[in-house]
Amino acid sequence: MSKKPVKAGGGPVKLATWNINSVRARLDLMGAFLKQHDPDILCLQETKVRDDEFPHELFEQRGYAHRLIHGQPGYNGVAIFAKRAITLKEKLNLAGRDDRRHIAAELADGTILHNYYVPAGGDIPDPVANDKFAHKLEVLAGMTKWSAALKKKGGKEILVGDLNIAPLETDVWSHKQLLKIVSHTPVETEGMLKMQAARGWVDAVRHFVPPSEKLYSWWSYRSANWEAADKGRRLDHVWVSPELQGKLVGAQVIKAMRGMEKASDHAPIIVTLNLG
Repeated sequence: MSKKPVKAGGGPVKLATWNINSVRARLDLMGAFLKQHDPDILCLQETKVRDDEFPHELFEQRGYAHRLIHGQPGYNGVAIFAKRAITLKEKLNLAGRDDRRHIAAELADGTILHNYYVPAGGDIPDPVANDKFAHKLEVLAGMTKWSAALKKKGGKEILVGDLNIAPLETDVWSHKQLLKIVSHTPVETEGMLKMQAARGWVDAVRHFVPPSEKLYSWWSYRSANWEAADKGRRLDHVWVSPELQGKLVGAQVIKAMRGMEKASDHAPIIVTLNLG
């Protein structure tokens, strides 16, 4: 599922993405992850904290001198941390709502890194009966138009985050049983694949893990023995524009973090690229 980084050009860059499910509640978990894996760039979703209350000390100590924070109290929130200089590119309001679900940075080589947290969508997969699901579909449609616009411009882009959709049959523990469950309904999976095609996004993890293999990044808190049951879904993604496909070196889901004390229900993903 992973390959060792290959030194080339500017050298490999380890990029991690993680729905941390409250950064302040999981600082010990975060510290353990950073100590063991030491990514060059880290993207977080669901930070659940206001910008002026963000716990910067840990990240400063670990060498992340460059930090872009976009949060609010109690829910949502995204952030990007880097050991080398990055520049704030934009903060998009998804489907017209300022709910702190996107932030983008420009890297030193000109690559634009987008960090997204797509709405979960509630429990009822009906946009009429469930406003949360309607909002999710609106966000997905907006991201599809956005992706098409990026394709016309061209360039080096990376999209990471908790996209809250498991698009392939092998991205869920049971395709048949989850067809009517939010995150794997046909309207969501087909919409996501349409959005992916609109830019020609390359699924960086599936670039190394064949679509025939089961692969998850999320396991529900509701399962007392989540690892034995292994009823997971792949909700977290890293995509790159076609211009970066040849720069991909390796990818892995750090499943062990899901088994740690006070774990997030999401596992981090690390993708390694050779960026200029």
